[in-house]
Amino acid sequence: MWWNHGSPHTCQLPQTTKSTKHRTYEIMKSKSYGPLPPQPCILHLTESSNNFTDQSALLAFKSKISFGPNDTVFSAGNWSTTTNFCEWFGVSCSRRRQRVTALNLSYMGIRGTVSPHIGNLSFLISLDLTNNSFYGFLPHEISHLRRLRKLQLSNNLLEGSIPPNIHNCQKLRHFSLERNKLNGTIPSSLGNMSSLEFLNLRTNSLTGPYPLAIFNSSSLMAIYISDNHFSGTLPIDLCSSCPHLQQLYVSYNEFSDHCQIKGQIPMEIGSLKNLNTLLLNGNGLTGTIPSTIGGLESLNTLLLNGNSLTGTIPSTIGGLESLQRLYLGENKIEGFIPEQLCQIKNLGELSLSNNRISGYIPDCIGNLNLLKRLNLSSNQLSSSIPSNLWSIENLLFLDLSWNSLSGPLSPNLRKIDVIEYINLSHNQITGNVPSIIGSFESLRYLDLSKNSFQGDIPQSFGQLKGLDQLDLSNNNLSGEIPKSLGAIRYLKYLNLSFNKLSGEIPSSGPFANFTAESFIGNEALCGNPIFGVPPCTSPSSHGSRVKQILLIYVVPVIASLIIFAALVTMLRRDRQCNMHIPSLPITLCEVDHRMISYQELCCGTNNFCESNLLGTGGFGFVYKGILSDGTIVVVKVLNQQLEGAFRSFDAECKVLRSIRHRNLVKVISTCSNPEFRALVLQYMSNGSLERWLYSHNYCLNLVQRVSIMMDVALALEYLHNGRSESVVHCDLKHSNILLDEDLVAHVGDFGIAKILVENDTTQTQTIGTIGYIAPEYGSEGRVSTKCDIYSYGIILLEIFTRKKPTDKNFVGELNMRQWIASLPDRMKVVDDGLLNIEDGRDVTAMKTILSSILELGLRCSEELPDERLDIKDVVTQVNKIKLAILGNRKNGV
Repeated sequence: MWWNHGSPHTCQLPQTTKSTKHRTYEIMKSKSYGPLPPQPCILHLTESSNNFTDQSALLAFKSKISFGPNDTVFSAGNWSTTTNFCEWFGVSCSRRRQRVTALNLSYMGIRGTVSPHIGNLSFLISLDLTNNSFYGFLPHEISHLRRLRKLQLSNNLLEGSIPPNIHNCQKLRHFSLERNKLNGTIPSSLGNMSSLEFLNLRTNSLTGPYPLAIFNSSSLMAIYISDNHFSGTLPIDLCSSCPHLQQLYVSYNEFSDHCQIKGQIPMEIGSLKNLNTLLLNGNGLTGTIPSTIGGLESLNTLLLNGNSLTGTIPSTIGGLESLQRLYLGENKIEGFIPEQLCQIKNLGELSLSNNRISGYIPDCIGNLNLLKRLNLSSNQLSSSIPSNLWSIENLLFLDLSWNSLSGPLSPNLRKIDVIEYINLSHNQITGNVPSIIGSFESLRYLDLSKNSFQGDIPQSFGQLKGLDQLDLSNNNLSGEIPKSLGAIRYLKYLNLSFNKLSGEIPSSGPFANFTAESFIGNEALCGNPIFGVPPCTSPSSHGSRVKQILLIYVVPVIASLIIFAALVTMLRRDRQCNMHIPSLPITLCEVDHRMISYQELCCGTNNFCESNLLGTGGFGFVYKGILSDGTIVVVKVLNQQLEGAFRSFDAECKVLRSIRHRNLVKVISTCSNPEFRALVLQYMSNGSLERWLYSHNYCLNLVQRVSIMMDVALALEYLHNGRSESVVHCDLKHSNILLDEDLVAHVGDFGIAKILVENDTTQTQTIGTIGYIAPEYGSEGRVSTKCDIYSYGIILLEIFTRKKPTDKNFVGELNMRQWIASLPDRMKVVDDGLLNIEDGRDVTAMKTILSSILELGLRCSEELPDERLDIKDVVTQVNKIKLAILGNRKNGV
């Protein structure tokens, strides 16, 4: 069948009336094709080419694809030569010529390749294969379809490049290859397609300079090229080249900002009167927001977040009367919130977070009745929160955290039925916690931590039946914990730590799942010992008072005498353990912990048997043991033959006896004399972070990795700032970060830790682990809290790249930090295992989160100490990242 391989024009002879056939014959004769066969043969050939070519192309297409077991598309003889192909499922034909004009097999679960025979459907106007699993290359034969107006191949697995001759489809209006795996550059000839109106190439791996050529098509109404790997700058003449543009999506690419003119938002942007959607977020744009932006009267979505924009918010922004979504977060914008924002009556989402905006929150924002999301977090806002903010009847999400807001919280006495998320943490808000919050029936997340709230926790909080996270920590709250909180059946996270609460901790409902960390720092609480508090006693009777005296004074004395006698007896009789027991009396480090004898340690570790050995450290051996009460512990035994071992043990005792935090390994007891020294520590069932990073049997997801680094940051914040004397760990690394059964991280091994008494630095001998040691500590022995920040930054990079700083690829002058900083596409360094776990999540959100994590790691591991972040800033940044992840998970992203 020579017409399947020759010019497609030979397949386009129309099948029609006798006069038409005769005209076709005359045309062929007049063009001197040579001797022609009798006219009846020509008529037969014409009829065959009209039908057989399309049918053959469709059958060839079918031969390259497959369906799932539940498919019904090709059942009952469909797509079979026994029926007319114009009646096949998904096929549409022209009435007069009976030629295939449309093929629509979208959302059918098809897997296979796109056959090049598709190019033989020369009358095809529309091809839609959206949401299938087509893989392989996009055949260049598609460029033969000169009548094609719609090409829709989105959400497949296509690879390779865009056919360079696609511009031959001059009638193409709708062109979409979104969410595939295409690479290479966008053909410059695409700009010559004079009919093109809709171009969607987003979420691929397209590279090269920013495709300025596509803006040459004045007919374009929508451009979607977000989530690729383009570099370069925005076109200066964007507005004049595409006067009819309605939608422009160019977010999350790799724009360079070295050119201060082209790297900015064009000043003429306001002339695009038809523009309704503008997405420039997640790029490297600099400069200010042009005042002309107020001329975009049709604009309903404006996303400029995640850039490096400076200056102030122009007052002309009030002219965007149709605007519904405004995102300016994660920039360097300063100044005040203009009251002209309140003129945008249709505004539903407003985010100005992570900027340098100061001043007050305008009262008029309470008049934006359609507002659903308001995020002003991480700015420098002061004054009080406007009371009418709570009168926005459609408000779902409110985040004002990490500002300097003060004054009492005075929401209107209005029942808000829809609000789900409130975060007012890290401010200076005073007064009582308003009981009216208990009437917010849809509330699921409430964070009022790190303020100056006082008074009782409202009983009305028990009415928040849908609440799953409540954080009231680090305030001045007093009184008892309301028993009504036990009725909140879905409460998963509760933090009431570091207040002045008293009385009994409830044990019903969700309280059965909480731990001591939820209540730490409240000295007057009592209840179940699992909460780390003493049992509650009733002072109503004299008998209770007598029991109290006996428990506090008499019993400890008697118990001490009995224990002492037992120790003396055991030291004299060496019958139950085969090891030599030191003859000197056992002395304990000056710590207030339970007493554990050498005999108990010996028996609990089966005479320190090798089968109980968990590992070896720099100065000793680590064993797993079981105490007499069944408690599983870790026994860290000093190897006294090693130089510096005693100094390490004493340093660790000195540090551990004075610190206590949920993210530090808990010391249970110590045992020490000239011949034997050991630390008895909390057992971590999930081992070290090193095991979870580099074992093929484990893999941490994004939330788990960020949560672990949040735990480590909180531990460092406590060590650096939570005491009168700062503690520098000096050996922070993956093997010293241990995980409990809930994967909560605990920092351990303080053998070379330093306590800074007066100065914030000290000089010492360098001891540590190569790859994690700060430069100034390694070369000069200078110790400061910034040494731990450096180590933290390296671990942060390591946990998300799954590469050790001592990896064999880092040789000579190249270290892990330089490797990551040198790559323009930092997503290439991210652990493949993590990306596989998170596959299916929103690519845009993932890129933003992972980029901010890697950037934070680079900032923490700067060469010069003064250029590194303070631990408070690190905690702030990691907390923002964690909240962003949880917010995305909550929204189903």
